[in-house]
Amino acid sequence: MYAHILAVLSKYFKCLSFYLVYNVIMKIKWLAFLSVGLLLAGCLTQASWIGSLPHQNIDVARYLGTWYEIARIPNWFEGDLVGVTATYALKPDGHVEVRNAGYDHVLTGDKKTEIGDAWIPDPKETGQLKVSFFWPFSGDYVVLYRDEDYQVAMVGSGKDLLWILCRKPSLSEATYKKLINKAEKLGFDVSRLQKVTQNSLN
Repeated sequence: MYAHILAVLSKYFKCLSFYLVYNVIMKIKWLAFLSVGLLLAGCLTQASWIGSLPHQNIDVARYLGTWYEIARIPNWFEGDLVGVTATYALKPDGHVEVRNAGYDHVLTGDKKTEIGDAWIPDPKETGQLKVSFFWPFSGDYVVLYRDEDYQVAMVGSGKDLLWILCRKPSLSEATYKKLINKAEKLGFDVSRLQKVTQNSLN
């Protein structure tokens, strides 16, 4: 009799345990889907906003080469990198290789390099590119400003991502202020912009 009761209780607790575990898993899955949904909704909103901003088309051939990161709105993927450069090279398929490099915390720190792929979805809008560092995910790369000589540029990707780039590791204060004013008029929170330490000997 006791053995029978124990067997019944054992089955009951097994079923109860399965039920509890199942509910926990379902809740985790629901939260995961919700999080992804909110993230995608946020990305779509950001993309719509950045896509509505005035941009400058580029001659891709003239835009190629190395750019120094003068300032940026802090982001999680660059962290505390300094001496950051972005080098663009044309690929056989017409896409552009993006090679981002920087040093961890200090110019003598460990060098980190990330390689991505960029392309122009609409040939008529060469200032609006897509960049991917991890397929199938991609982000906007919108050229908000570039000078006639392709020496200075400002690039955005949503409200929280902004970079000021230059062909040299330094930029005149007058030009920097001009770009800050432009970014502010476009709706960016320029108070978040931080200058990036560069090696002046380059």
